[in-house]
Amino acid sequence: MKTGPQDDEAIVRVQRGDRNAYAVIVQTYMKPAYYSALSLVGSHDDAMELSQQAFVRAYTSIASFQLGSRFFTWYYRILRNLCLNFLRDRAAHARPLSQCEALFENLAGSDDPSEDAERALLRDRVRDALGRLRPEEREILLLREFEGYNYAEISELLECPVGTVMSRLYYARKHVKEMLEDLS
Repeated sequence: MKTGPQDDEAIVRVQRGDRNAYAVIVQTYMKPAYYSALSLVGSHDDAMELSQQAFVRAYTSIASFQLGSRFFTWYYRILRNLCLNFLRDRAAHARPLSQCEALFENLAGSDDPSEDAERALLRDRVRDALGRLRPEEREILLLREFEGYNYAEISELLECPVGTVMSRLYYARKHVKEMLEDLS
């Protein structure tokens, strides 16, 4: 996700006190923000609340945003910290993704009931496997596989070297594969 010149224009307007300009930014990044929060906390309601809180915090700190930087990368750090604090406060680090239905919407049904049943079984197994990963493994796997970020973008979002991203992704995939081995 790139920050375009229109983002910089809107951010300059916000920094000068134009509150309506922030609506453009929120509208642009609302959906990826929600899905990012959902991948971390696994609950629709919590993801909505936390992504909105992050937008409020970003707004109150917009004076510190450096023009030319990627807005979403900057925003994501705020969102991620809120989500991790939320999880820590609730002591729910191993929260299952069973409430994370939106991530599985793309696994639509077919006209064949037996194929639908197999897909539903696979969906449940994958959901369970993702829910059993450590939060940092689940986060990186969902950023890559569900949200489509490349290694460099994930590195920037998580503030870690690309090699660390590759390593964490390798182990996350390995753990999911081990949990789903009986399916092959």
